[in-house]
Amino acid sequence: MAVNLTRRTCLSLIGAPLVRAFGQGVSSRGVKPTPRSKPSGLPFNARFVDVAVQAGLHAPLIYGEPNRKTFIIETVGCGCALFDYDNDGWLDVFLLSGSRLEGPPEGAINRLYRNNRDGTFTDVTEKARLGRTGWASAVAVGDYNNDGFDDLFITYWGQNALYRNNGDGTFTDVTEQSGLLHAGNKWGSGCTFIDYDRDGRLDLFVANYLEFDPNRIPKPGENPNCNWKGIPVNCGPRGLPPSTPALYHNNGDGTFTDVSAKSGVVKARGSYCMTTVAADFDNDGWPDLYVAADSTPSFLLKNNHDGTFTDVGLESGVALNEDGMEQAGMGLGVSDYNLDGSLDILKTHFADDTAVLYRNDGKGSFEDVTNSAGLGVETRYISWGAGIYDFDNDGFPDLFWVTGSVYPEIEATLPNYPFKSPRILFRNLRNGKFEELLDQAGPGVSAVHASRGCAFGDFDNDGDIDILIMNLNEPPSLLRNDVTGAGHWLKVKLIGTKSNRSATGARVTAHYGGKVQAQEVLSQSSFYSANDLRLHFGLGAADTVDLDIRWPNGQTEKISKVAADRLVVIREGSGVIKTQAFQKRSS
Repeated sequence: MAVNLTRRTCLSLIGAPLVRAFGQGVSSRGVKPTPRSKPSGLPFNARFVDVAVQAGLHAPLIYGEPNRKTFIIETVGCGCALFDYDNDGWLDVFLLSGSRLEGPPEGAINRLYRNNRDGTFTDVTEKARLGRTGWASAVAVGDYNNDGFDDLFITYWGQNALYRNNGDGTFTDVTEQSGLLHAGNKWGSGCTFIDYDRDGRLDLFVANYLEFDPNRIPKPGENPNCNWKGIPVNCGPRGLPPSTPALYHNNGDGTFTDVSAKSGVVKARGSYCMTTVAADFDNDGWPDLYVAADSTPSFLLKNNHDGTFTDVGLESGVALNEDGMEQAGMGLGVSDYNLDGSLDILKTHFADDTAVLYRNDGKGSFEDVTNSAGLGVETRYISWGAGIYDFDNDGFPDLFWVTGSVYPEIEATLPNYPFKSPRILFRNLRNGKFEELLDQAGPGVSAVHASRGCAFGDFDNDGDIDILIMNLNEPPSLLRNDVTGAGHWLKVKLIGTKSNRSATGARVTAHYGGKVQAQEVLSQSSFYSANDLRLHFGLGAADTVDLDIRWPNGQTEKISKVAADRLVVIREGSGVIKTQAFQKRSS
């Protein structure tokens, strides 16, 4: 069970001195890796190859200067989305973009690529009217107006944007008319659609990172928060003022009302908020909000069922790590890694620290099982986008995250801290433990990049999980998963009727081969990114599945003996309305 009062006491007694002791802007705890165990020798039947170039994803992500970073705005990067904007059953690619201090160079725009259904994509940005420039951060996907087409919300340093999907291949910026403009420049970070009051309409939660004014930020090396291991670097986040989150209620007429104060989310202050996930963490049928925070305690905002939220991060055990220490929370993977029907949390952190794995006890309390699960062997890299997915379809979800430094200047002096670094994959050993695969998962995993956001989904519709990755000042990576072996799988696409149309917040619990696995439809996770809204279950040897569905409004359905190796489309109140068997891609 979670350690509650101990965590609170640790924070109050040692939190402030700890910040001063670090003498730097981020939480780098100097953690040494635990010894690696002897390799299990078990086969891993997934292999990742980067096919971005042959798929037509050529344009680089511009985000600050490649070889130096003067301000923190240049370091954080942005997310991406795998979503089906035209409802043709194939995932399209949406890539955010940054800028440079002197202004955006040519081509530094957000881009939408349409899936050609043959392993390639076509750039349709101009037609779609999504080519905005600026310092983009995060993207959330959801059908806020319940018209059957998924919309996009994007956070920025500056002004956020809501794009309505018109259903004809185009989008319209409706930020102003929807009531989502805000005064002044804010640094929007994580964001998510959430039907927090279960009225069938998607509301919107927006985290904000910190108050950033380039005219007032110190230069590298100017104070203790602008040094890392004695080397002058960009300043922050410590030493800079944190911002506060916002919640907007959907009025049902295309507009939103700011209910940040009324809902209590503004009380979640004092931390540098990053990725946000809306999901039911305490199994009470109402969506909560978990916010990863950089170098400060993270927030778990419990839904009180009356339009308000209460931060229970400390009591629940997910504000700090098991030592009661702050970490540099950035990315989030949320799923049921241990097959007990509750949602667990994977959170990524800074170099010289571990990613943290929180196991849910089913009642909303969490235990930090990082070391006992075997993740303590990896402390080398700064880590970002993350996911909990069954990559080899053996019925047990694995862990994946991307890495990359924020300090391109230090590698020449400290070669053990490279700017570009590999991706990380831990395979599930089926006993509560994981094993890091250093080379066995293919060249797409071992390749080095300065990566940030990543999105998970089956872009080629062949029955496995692929990965889209954002790389600073390089084209993206598209890791095609080539699974071998006989593992079965099932994909579930949900359509809400009384609930919101995109079924955001719906939970599917799959029963297969004596196992139980829960997943929810998430608007955002990973790092500032949006994954395939179709839920993917690896099934191992099981060839049929029983499904329990809890819709966002609390209603439930049971669907028995669903055949494996196909997509099933389920409409609320109508059961399965479509099945589609995918063809396995030929090698």
